[in-house]
Amino acid sequence: MIDFRNINTVWASVLVETLYRLGLKTAIICPGSRSTPLTVAFVRHLEIESIPILDERSAAFFALGIAKRSGLPTVLVCTSGTAGANFYPAVIEAKESRIPLIILTADRPAELRNCHAGQTIDQVKLYGDFVNGYTELSLPSLDLELLSYLRQTIIYSWEKSLFPMNGVVHVNIPFRDPLHPINQRGAEQLEEFFPQDFFDHISLLTSNLSSCLSIQSDLKQWQKIEKGIIIAGVAQPQNPQNYCQAIAQLAEQLNWPVLAEGLSPLRNFSNDNSYLISTYDSFLRHSEIPRNLIPEIVIQIGDFPTSKVLRSWLKSLQVETVIIDETYQNLDVLHSRSTHLRISIQQLGEFLKTQTDNNQADSKSVYFQYWSNLARQTQQYINQEMKNINTLIEPKIAWLLSQDLPTKTSIFIANSMPVRDVESFWMPNSCQIQPFFNRGANGIDGTFSTALGIAHHHQNSILLTGDLALLHDTNGGLICPKFKGSLTIILINNNGGGIFEMLPISQFEPPFEEFFATPQSINFTDWCQTYQIKYELIQSWEQFTNRISCLPSSGVHLLEIRTNRKKDTQWRKLFFEQLKRKIHPKDTESYRGIVC
Repeated sequence: MIDFRNINTVWASVLVETLYRLGLKTAIICPGSRSTPLTVAFVRHLEIESIPILDERSAAFFALGIAKRSGLPTVLVCTSGTAGANFYPAVIEAKESRIPLIILTADRPAELRNCHAGQTIDQVKLYGDFVNGYTELSLPSLDLELLSYLRQTIIYSWEKSLFPMNGVVHVNIPFRDPLHPINQRGAEQLEEFFPQDFFDHISLLTSNLSSCLSIQSDLKQWQKIEKGIIIAGVAQPQNPQNYCQAIAQLAEQLNWPVLAEGLSPLRNFSNDNSYLISTYDSFLRHSEIPRNLIPEIVIQIGDFPTSKVLRSWLKSLQVETVIIDETYQNLDVLHSRSTHLRISIQQLGEFLKTQTDNNQADSKSVYFQYWSNLARQTQQYINQEMKNINTLIEPKIAWLLSQDLPTKTSIFIANSMPVRDVESFWMPNSCQIQPFFNRGANGIDGTFSTALGIAHHHQNSILLTGDLALLHDTNGGLICPKFKGSLTIILINNNGGGIFEMLPISQFEPPFEEFFATPQSINFTDWCQTYQIKYELIQSWEQFTNRISCLPSSGVHLLEIRTNRKKDTQWRKLFFEQLKRKIHPKDTESYRGIVC
């Protein structure tokens, strides 16, 4: 358990054993000299999976993916110098999306700083305010009092990564020579009087958040309101079924429609919620509809959805908003008249179960029926249009995935156009598909590496990405030899940034194509050969559905779908224009008596 060969091996092995007792499962280790004691200690610990990753940026996003999946902190280890700086993009994403990471940066001792010693930078508070906590450990010592300090500091760091909300903790660790595990006089003597119960008081620490907020009065007030909506935003809960059931309970109590983001698990548990509305992003574009649907109150669960259409509509209304989320962050992106109930939707669901005075509605309200009719018309039109499309276009990919993926598939959805096509065209299903994403900072950094982390030790995993997001994380391919599991990459190759085609700058050439779309013209057959990824070019929808309905059991596979981003952009514009003419916002006569 404890490596008594020298002062550094004792120090590092106490640190690692403490993390193990707290519940650590995985450590991602980047190569380097100054971190040698940490690397040796992790590798020697047979109960912790230690994975070596060459590129620090890829390593950090791989760790992020593992932590997303497990809900527990993943440890990142690197040497001194600029190595830790390469973790920065993932640190930012982890903070913004509330993912627990513990970063251990090895450092030189004080006498080797600020004197141009090699591989040395100022690592103190390297990540600024993007971390839940920072500490620099003292130099290693064999003193039992200082070893106890080390143990308790690591316990506190673990807790800070989980409370009061998930996030990053940075521990900077200076080491003097010898860094390698040679025998050193004095260290072996510690073994004789090292306490046998040194770690016995440590137990697995998991989130046990509770709230003393009484929402009884709030619930009674909400039940008096007919015209209310529930917005279920982007979410990647550890138990998606419980999350979905809690929202369904709230909707049934209030008789309100639930607008479910494409990156929410709700759309994939549709049988659990009869109040589900998935196509709002499409029909809210209609000029007459928004006036008829104005709510008196909005309940927002977690982060706000991706839909710019929904955001613009609600921002213009400035409706009273209640935000349900247990964190202390400001989630009011609209700066509305909001109240934040700092309680999780799961806690609220448990509370609703205890209510004997069940005020559940016997029938759906007229207000809900209006939302439902529009959603049904829109969904029918989308399905009809998609079935008739034989050419390979981007929006149909999301539509097919929502229907043909195996049950309980995990899908990591890259930013830019894939996430927007999912919002517009992902259909409700009961396949219990679990979406993952990096929507904290909304960047394309680490897309491939994060997806590998989510898929590690799991089957039925998908990455939906564009070509630029994949190429931006090319070094993620270096993880593949260490990867255990199955990941199928669905690559939408439109040779550039398709999302920029939606912006006004696309009408200006130059500089649009070279400086915004930035086509790379990469042969992905060669790219796959470099990293020993199995490659297949998709040439028909039948071929595509055959591949996604029966995913491989192991390894990394890439399905390339070549599309034309300019034609796809025109298709989307035409589709939404035609949709406005197909749906009929005034077809519910019974609703006329209650509209504003």
